[in-house]
Amino acid sequence: MTAGLRTGAVAAAAGVNLQTLRYYERRGLLAEPERTLGGHRLYPTDTVTVLRVIKAAQRLGFTLDEVGELLEAGRHRPGRRPDRGLQARAATKLAEVEAKLTDLGVIADTLRAALAAGCADLITCADSPHCPLPFAELAQPASSRP
Repeated sequence: MTAGLRTGAVAAAAGVNLQTLRYYERRGLLAEPERTLGGHRLYPTDTVTVLRVIKAAQRLGFTLDEVGELLEAGRHRPGRRPDRGLQARAATKLAEVEAKLTDLGVIADTLRAALAAGCADLITCADSPHCPLPFAELAQPASSRP
């Protein structure tokens, strides 16, 4: 049996709780660790790095499924498809983030307009022709929207 880190040590070093560690193991993001004769899990020391990478990727907006795919793509470096690696995934995620930022900009501008217009009541504002909020447009079926 090789030396390794026990569950509590790995979780503490990576800044996650024990349930997160076990959840990632069940999801296949972490390899099943060896066990001591007493049944305690012994993780390789690089597990701390893998956990930190997972958490960092989540902060960048990657889902756990996407993180799993990235980890899997990294395990198969020789001859891997370039459309499955970090560069392609990061470009896709960046496009998603930029689209969300554009949407958030529109939302912020609309809310500023609602504040400037003095909208105080949703129903009254929705009935007003000067309401900057898109209530009338949103109430229409999608097929009849411009």
